Parts: sequence; structure tokens; C-alpha cells
Amino acid sequence: MRSLLPILFSALAVFPLSAQENPAHVKVYHEQGKFGGWPANWGVWIWENEILVGFAQGDYEDLGEERHHLARNKTERHLLARSKNGGISWTVEDPGKKGSLLLPNNGVFHGQLRTDVTPEEPIQLQDPIDFLHPDLAFTVRTDNIHAGQSRFWYSYDRGQTWRGPHLLPNFGTPGIAARTDYQVYNSREALLFVTAAKEDGREGRPVALHTDDGGLTWRLLSFLGDEPEGFAIMPASVKLSDQELYVAVRRREADRRFIGAYRSLDKGKTWQQEADPVEDCGIGNPPALVRLQDGRLCLIYGYRAEPYSIMARLSNDGGKSWSSDYVIRSDGASRDMGYPRVVQRPDGKLVILYYFNDHNSGPERYIGASIWEPPLP
Repeated sequence: MRSLLPILFSALAVFPLSAQENPAHVKVYHEQGKFGGWPANWGVWIWENEILVGFAQGDYEDLGEERHHLARNKTERHLLARSKNGGISWTVEDPGKKGSLLLPNNGVFHGQLRTDVTPEEPIQLQDPIDFLHPDLAFTVRTDNIHAGQSRFWYSYDRGQTWRGPHLLPNFGTPGIAARTDYQVYNSREALLFVTAAKEDGREGRPVALHTDDGGLTWRLLSFLGDEPEGFAIMPASVKLSDQELYVAVRRREADRRFIGAYRSLDKGKTWQQEADPVEDCGIGNPPALVRLQDGRLCLIYGYRAEPYSIMARLSNDGGKSWSSDYVIRSDGASRDMGYPRVVQRPDGKLVILYYFNDHNSGPERYIGASIWEPPLP
């Protein structure tokens, strides 16, 4: 019987750009007959050249152009992929086999619940989280992308074992649909950016949550902008100073699918809407955001229209203006792709993670990584 968790590290062809801008493409997870998806829904963490990313895995099934190709009547799993050499090679791990399911009790979006492991019931957090622990990984997940009940876990050994789940309050909203995005201020203080359901229970608007006691208690600090007619979801944040924050969000208004942004100058208490960093991203895709070592911002997104692409934009003024697109890759075979995450290695290169399928690798969706050195300012 073929293993469900192979070690996968085959490199793909490199695009003919200049040497400095040329990304190398690697398959993080690709298995015949399987579906790998949505790193943006899970989280990414980096310690020097060790990188950990979460993703969903299920059985591949062609469900037509309008739907994700994950079989609805088969098991969906949450897996982790780890690289110890800066994203060049990867191994796949199943936290469920270690007793850390990292999912709410009914927390699958497309497939069926696992029957080989039992989710743990949430417990009250007794000891404060040390947000400055050198090997910390912290993750937040929801059981419903529209109006969910969210839970959080943390690890002090780089995601080998996890503590939790612990309930995240709904703060009087119809529900909190959390993905992992947080900014740390000290060992006990952090801001967590999540999506709250709108008053009608539908997706969604971004919210800043605050803790100053290591996650023992959380408070709703602020909403980012007014409640939209469409939605503003899946925030991706960077901390520009102790007081200034910039947050990009996935937006939908009528027929527009774009990426919007907000800025706070008072540590997340109030927000002003910024110019849209991306005015069109096809049928919609969330942003990934990182502040580079030289102070610039880099925004990554999936362009879910032909040519199906992974794109990057740079800003040298804290998100007030953005460059034109850098095409990381444009060989996608389907609009069922994107949902990126991004980290920067100590050598300055970016590791961009996403789900994808191309014309040469079969119909399955795989988890890919592109290693890219941004051009100099």
C-alpha cells in the first residue's frame, strides 16, 4: 500500500528571468490521486532555515470548474510540511498521529472527518503562552469559514508537538473564522488578526484581537473598516513600528475581486483604509505579506484568471504605493490555485508557498514552493 505521507523534494524547471529575479520551483507535496490545498488557511513559521507550513490533504476528484477538486465523500486531513534547508527539500508530517489534530471537532471544509483519530475537546489555557519563545509556533483555526467557532494551539518545539485546543471567544459576533496571522510585542502581548462574520452571519470583516497575558484572555480591540457589502477576509499583517501596522485583506464587492488594505498608527486601536495594493486578482485570492530585511514590503497573491499565476508586488514606502507585478510563475492549468504564504530566509531569499497544478504534473493539486530573490531597491 502506497504511503500517504511521502517525502517529496523534486525541483521543477526554472523560469528564464534574470539571475537575481529567477525563482526556483519545488514541489512540497504532490501525490497521485490526492489533493493538497490552501496553505493560507493554516500557517507558516520559520526558524533560521527551518520552515513549517500547514495544508489540507484529501482525495482528488474532478468536480468541475466551479468547485475545488477535493472529494467530498472522502477523508480530509490537516498535514504539515517541514524543510530544514530553506525550502529546497521537504518532509510531510501528520500531527494527528502525534495526538495533536489541530482542527476543531467538525473542522473540515470540504471532505469528511477523520475516523482514525479523535479530536480533543477544548480546554482552558492555564499557563500564559511565551510569545518570545525561540521555538514557538502558534496557530488559530476555525470550524466554519463563514461564522465559525475558532480554537488556538501552540508549540514550543517547532511544531513537533502542540498544546491545545483552547477556545477563542466570538466576542458577540455571529462567529470568528480564524486563520493564523499574529504580531508579537513581548512575551505576553500579541495582536491576532482574524475574520468575524458580518451581522447577517455571512463572510466577513477583519478584526484585531489583543492579549497582554499570554493568551489567557483576549479582547476585541477593533474592526478594520466598516462592514462591507461584499466581504473583507483573510487578513495578512506586518508590523512597521511599535505603533504602525499595515494589513492586506482579500476583498469582494459585486463583480470585483481585489486586495484591499488598512493602516493603523496607534497599535491597532483605529484604522484607515489605504489604496488597494491589487485591483484585480481574477476570481479572488488572499494576500500573503512579509516585511523584508531591508524594510520593504512584499505582497504575494494568486491570480485566478488566465494566465493562472503566482504574483509578487513590492513597496518601499510601507504600503503607500506598490510596484507592478513580478511574475513568480504563470504556468497554472486551473483557477483552483493560490492561497499563498511567504517567509524570508536569513540569506534574503523568499520562500513562497501555495497550492497549484500545472500542465506537466497531472490533474492533482500540489503544494508548491518558489524560492525567489527580490530585486534590489
